[in-house]
Amino acid sequence: MEQLNFTDIFKSSFLEKTSGFSIIDSLIGLLTAFLIGLFIYFVYKKTFSGVIYSHTFNISLIVMSMATALIIMGISSNILLSLGMVGALSIVRFRTPIKDPMDIVYIFWAIVSGILCGAGFIPLVIIGSILIGIVLLVFINHISIQNPYLLVIKYTDAAIEKSLSHIIAENSKKHCIKSKSVFPGNNYEVTYEVRIKDEEMNFINNISNIEGVSSAVMLSYDGNFTA
Repeated sequence: MEQLNFTDIFKSSFLEKTSGFSIIDSLIGLLTAFLIGLFIYFVYKKTFSGVIYSHTFNISLIVMSMATALIIMGISSNILLSLGMVGALSIVRFRTPIKDPMDIVYIFWAIVSGILCGAGFIPLVIIGSILIGIVLLVFINHISIQNPYLLVIKYTDAAIEKSLSHIIAENSKKHCIKSKSVFPGNNYEVTYEVRIKDEEMNFINNISNIEGVSSAVMLSYDGNFTA
């Protein structure tokens, strides 16, 4: 009967699976994922145009790139680990709502960068990230698109509707009625979509001074209502 010595105990499949593990390649992949994540961090900060900037969300983009690269490195050489990882990730549920569609773009960018770094496609992820960053910086920061405004007017006299339309037409490039509501007691509410001239909003004061107008509110509209 053969004797089992201390060396034989460690001659297991575990060492065989890790024999192809390269610390240098892993460090290069993780360092590249960190640098790409840092690049995404600065691009997101420069192009953010929402109401409240979330620093923690931006930091999570860096961690997401590195964590994805780490996962890809782990499962790339082990089919059993890859199947187990897929099963583990399938039970993960993300409860944080994503309100801005551009946030989804950055999340997808960070995940794809991590996958490419983990798979060793370093030149591809560098070139691709630079091009994506340039596109975002150019189109978001340097190409301005004039968003329309929503003008909500409440009034009590239906006879002033022509006067309202006349004032709005004189002070806007384009306008149209989006909705009109009639409430009990001769109360009316009309919503116009307007594109104003040279960001001039003083005409709203003239509207509010018309007899019969109870309120006039201008809202910036870019897909969300923001006062």
